[in-house]
Amino acid sequence: MEICSLNRLSFLIFMLFISAVTWYTLSKPGYFDCTGSKTLRCTFSSREPAGSRQSNSNPNRNPNQKWKEITDAIPLHPLDPLTVQEINEVKAILTKYEPFLASFPAIHSLSLDEPEKSQVVAWKKGDPLPVRKANVITVLDGHTHVVVVDLGLGRVTSHVMDPFSGYPVVTLDDLGAALVVTYGNEAFKKAIAARGVEMVDLSCITLSPGWFGPGEEGRRITKVECFSSEGTPNFYMRPIEGITVIVDLDKKEVLKIIDIDRAIPIPKGENTDYRYVAQDQPANMRPINPISLEQPNGPSFTVQDGHVVTWANWVFHIKADQRAGLVISQARVRDSETGEPRSVMYKGFASELYVPYMDTDEAWYFRTYMDAGEFGLGATAMALVPLNDCPRNAYYMDGLFAAADGSPFIQPNMICIFERYAGDIGWRHSELPVNGFQNRESRPKVTLVARMIASVGNYDYIFDWEFQTDGLIRVKVGLSGMLMVKGTKHENVDQVYENNELNGPLVSENAIGVVHDHFITFHLDMDIDGTNNSFAKVNLVKEETLAGKSPRRSILKPHRKIVKTEDEAQIKLKIYDPSEFHVINPSRRSRLGNPSGYKIVPGGIAASLLDLDDPPQLRAAFTNNQIWVTRYNQSEQWAGGLLVYQSKGDDGLAVWSARNRSIENKDVVLWYTLGFHHVPCQEDFPVMPTVTSSFDLKPVNFFESNPILRAMPNFEKDLPVCGPGSLYQ
Repeated sequence: MEICSLNRLSFLIFMLFISAVTWYTLSKPGYFDCTGSKTLRCTFSSREPAGSRQSNSNPNRNPNQKWKEITDAIPLHPLDPLTVQEINEVKAILTKYEPFLASFPAIHSLSLDEPEKSQVVAWKKGDPLPVRKANVITVLDGHTHVVVVDLGLGRVTSHVMDPFSGYPVVTLDDLGAALVVTYGNEAFKKAIAARGVEMVDLSCITLSPGWFGPGEEGRRITKVECFSSEGTPNFYMRPIEGITVIVDLDKKEVLKIIDIDRAIPIPKGENTDYRYVAQDQPANMRPINPISLEQPNGPSFTVQDGHVVTWANWVFHIKADQRAGLVISQARVRDSETGEPRSVMYKGFASELYVPYMDTDEAWYFRTYMDAGEFGLGATAMALVPLNDCPRNAYYMDGLFAAADGSPFIQPNMICIFERYAGDIGWRHSELPVNGFQNRESRPKVTLVARMIASVGNYDYIFDWEFQTDGLIRVKVGLSGMLMVKGTKHENVDQVYENNELNGPLVSENAIGVVHDHFITFHLDMDIDGTNNSFAKVNLVKEETLAGKSPRRSILKPHRKIVKTEDEAQIKLKIYDPSEFHVINPSRRSRLGNPSGYKIVPGGIAASLLDLDDPPQLRAAFTNNQIWVTRYNQSEQWAGGLLVYQSKGDDGLAVWSARNRSIENKDVVLWYTLGFHHVPCQEDFPVMPTVTSSFDLKPVNFFESNPILRAMPNFEKDLPVCGPGSLYQ
């Protein structure tokens, strides 16, 4: 189809912005200029009014009503995110702030500066809120400024410049400017033309450069890599190998163009389109009839005041975050005997996502992404797809963030909450009739899921926080999306001279799926019945029996040890040295004298195999262990450090833990890294089936007995029977 050059360029830049990882969707549904507090300028996603009981939330509700809800919203909980009015007020204060009078800085992060933990814990509904503050990270003249704005006083109360190496999350303005200067460079145009690619078929992405020594310090840079989108929207499958453009983000100029490997062909576009409308024949399988969880009485959960979720025996605060994506706070579960709400976790979120690719070539060695700190998991969260990402009765929540100019905008439908029942069993027992008992008891397992999906460039990360009525919290991460493939001259493995010649398997003709890892590190501020907690390591030790004492030769016994310091709490998981890891409150005991606690049940166990002094691993030292426990410090939130982009590892979890603080009978934070080694295969092409892994936070002597012992079974009369021609029969 013919398109005028200007329109083609506009469309191209739009596609580039998608692939540039940070996603604000300028001038598209999902980007909202909310500065005109009473003027309707945009369309809004579905979110129920504050305090409402949700059922069948509609993504197409009246935009005028949504506009009023957003602009009139006020904070009702100490941890509620900043409102439209508050974000606008922060921008107004910074505009008049003397250090920024000459030039308003680019806003890279603007979020609630949370009150002290003790204030939040002591707060009760109806109490006045603690003073609202904003934490702002800006870049001006190549320097990072970390600023705290007190909204009560109406002024800046803290200002620190360049506290660590590195820079904050990049903005869409940064990435867009890098693409503009790249496209305008004559040497770049010639390099693209030499490969037979038309500019209108070009799609480029801006990649974080990592850190590889002093030669790359002192300026913010990005590295631009390009693809051909001719004949396919899945341009990731058509890499143009050998061209790397290094751009100075602050000066907005091309620093260097690397142009090598012109002989490597661009993989073909056939069979790369993953869209449903592009499939010319049905799947070669028997069709699956539609399946839907019907709830004739509506969902069992409520969302009060916009952010407080109550379901079964759980209550927690939930919010969207531009960097972490989804944050769960003040998770409490009711005691099965007394009904008392008891504290389990003060705050939990994905702190960092580290993805190192295993290739040393010029265009690949630096691909060692830290997605949360470089691009933002919330910033890259796309609107969820109803009925596919989330079931019919899901409740949708928006994110409210700040753009580079400080203006608020909405990230629509980025979180959904829903109940899940998939035929799983909560507990059961059937008795063989040999003793005269005819017992057959079973209980269904229904859970509550809070979901967010970050589309970080080619990859989609599905984050689930799943709450069970037995007190367990399951945290699950799913991986889907596209591989980052590398062009090669080979079309078949028979052409490969040696098996180790390639840095990954062939997944299609002329396309290598480069081997890589995914490490997701979670910040888990466990407050088991309060903040007086300890970390216990329960080793399973083999004991040999004395000769003649038993026919058995050996047994296992648990040996519990209270860990004293942070250094002792650095745990590398070992399958032949099994242990359990408990966070306990020694001052809260069961009727039998056991301290109340929760244990982490590891899953997705994968360890980084990189050298500890390899530059990417220096930055991602938080993956040196699977488990860490640190002393609580409100400033220690981000495993890779506050400023991750081009950082060199001088801040972060490994640095904090090296202080070796006491953690016995203290307020402690548990950190867990979920890992994947990914050796791609042909089934990952052109889009990957979802691969998942998870870990559990499970009660240990927290309850006096099985907390769902008295749960009701399902009965036929309680369940609707769906059929054609009627809603329920």
